[in-house]
Amino acid sequence: MPLATITPTACLHQPEAEYTRLLTDAGFDIRYPDDPTFTQGRDEAETIRVLKGTTAILAGGDFLTARVIEALPELRVIARMGVGYDRVDVAAATSRGIAVTITPTANHEAVAEIAFALMLAVSKNVLQHDRNTRAGIWDGPVNRPLRSTTLGLFGLGRIGQSTAIRGKAFRMKLLATDPFANTAFAAEHGIELVDFDTLLAESDFLSIHAPLCEQTKGVFDRAAFAKMKPDSVLINTARGGLVVEEDLIEALQSGQISAAGLDVFETEPVDPANPLLKLENTVLAPHRAGAETLASFDMAVEAAKCIATLAQGGWPQGCVVNQEIKDNWSWNPA
Repeated sequence: MPLATITPTACLHQPEAEYTRLLTDAGFDIRYPDDPTFTQGRDEAETIRVLKGTTAILAGGDFLTARVIEALPELRVIARMGVGYDRVDVAAATSRGIAVTITPTANHEAVAEIAFALMLAVSKNVLQHDRNTRAGIWDGPVNRPLRSTTLGLFGLGRIGQSTAIRGKAFRMKLLATDPFANTAFAAEHGIELVDFDTLLAESDFLSIHAPLCEQTKGVFDRAAFAKMKPDSVLINTARGGLVVEEDLIEALQSGQISAAGLDVFETEPVDPANPLLKLENTVLAPHRAGAETLASFDMAVEAAKCIATLAQGGWPQGCVVNQEIKDNWSWNPA
């Protein structure tokens, strides 16, 4: 029987869960890593050892490099929970006819909610007020409003759109930069589409919702921060690599921007010596935007459906990253 390995921590050892049953009903045996933290990423040798013999991976943050992919000759599909796939060598998968899928409809609302949790935590000084109250200090910094401020969105895909809808509910002015923006959606919700420099200059809160790729890597650097308002706030729930962390630290320390709310970092887990951990004007989370009970379940189900559909000769529309393999793809290549 084909073997499916399920790696995300939240999905381990759940034989009665819908995503597990989808795979077993499609004829798969199920395997899990011995180490529940495996999905955070391991070196190539350990990754190969854990995944050896796998036909399909229901993956989390696993590092699936060219060497790993080459060492897994039975592998037919990598089904990522989430919309990011920067830890997968897609070119290597494509060269071997392996489908790489994502879950585009499952976690956008969860990420948008975390973006606003970070915005609110920063603007309402939630952490400082909590510390003061526990210490018996009946005072604290003055809060900032969200209403009547400008929310800039770097990326207007599903997550950016979900964030925009929530910003509209907070009565924020909405700006967005996205070369592939849905103009009908933008018009419907009063989102002004602007260039990157305008987004930087006019946003009070700037929330990042773009994939990490060659075009976006390090786009938020010293030059970008120099164009932002001194009282602006950067929110990143996308990928740490979009931001040059050293430049962000400098901007936060110098007052070039006022604060940041971060769920993602250049290196994860974060080095304990990272200066971001010691700054008072940051609110930080350990890449948990999609780690929500409902979103995790929905992502796992969508990923399992991708695997089952491919195994049964179908094609999961809108989910396959390397769409170019479709015409010649087969579950059982010659």
